[in-house]
Amino acid sequence: MHRSSEMSKVVVLDRDGVINQDSDTFVSSPDEWIPIPGSLEAIARLNHAGFRILIATNQSGLARGLFSIDALNLMHRKMRRELAVLGAQVEAIFFCPHGPDEGCNCRKPRPGLLEDIERRLNINLYGIPVIGDSYRDIQTATAVGAAPMLVLTGKGRKTIENLSQELNDIPVYKDLANAATALLTR
Repeated sequence: MHRSSEMSKVVVLDRDGVINQDSDTFVSSPDEWIPIPGSLEAIARLNHAGFRILIATNQSGLARGLFSIDALNLMHRKMRRELAVLGAQVEAIFFCPHGPDEGCNCRKPRPGLLEDIERRLNINLYGIPVIGDSYRDIQTATAVGAAPMLVLTGKGRKTIENLSQELNDIPVYKDLANAATALLTR
């Protein structure tokens, strides 16, 4: 187990709607993977301050046949290349390939992806920031004792409009850049 000072230097991000633009018709190719302005720079600022960045994302487009694992890998390669230009990186990407009706434990809001991160990277996510744009991201973070944060990009505005009561104690930020600034000024 890592020392607690190292544990506090981890941030888990959702992908679509947090790092890149989301689409109701699914982001299914590298051309459709478009970073939200300031998101890659936010990851770079966190990296440069010593944070390990991990991604936990539902990718049901795989199960729906909307894109292949090769297309998903190409999207992630594009993201990693664009981050590298900024001297930044994502340490690991964990994704659920299942559809909503498959009953898996890894599809958010179930905690399987975050539990997999804990097990495979030998870290405890208790109190670790988990940044997402939907209520299921908040639920997943809460299920493992992490510290959920909501951004208003992607589905974030709709989430806060529909669930403002459920989000009373959850910090809300305009975007990943503002969430990163909050983490860096703690």
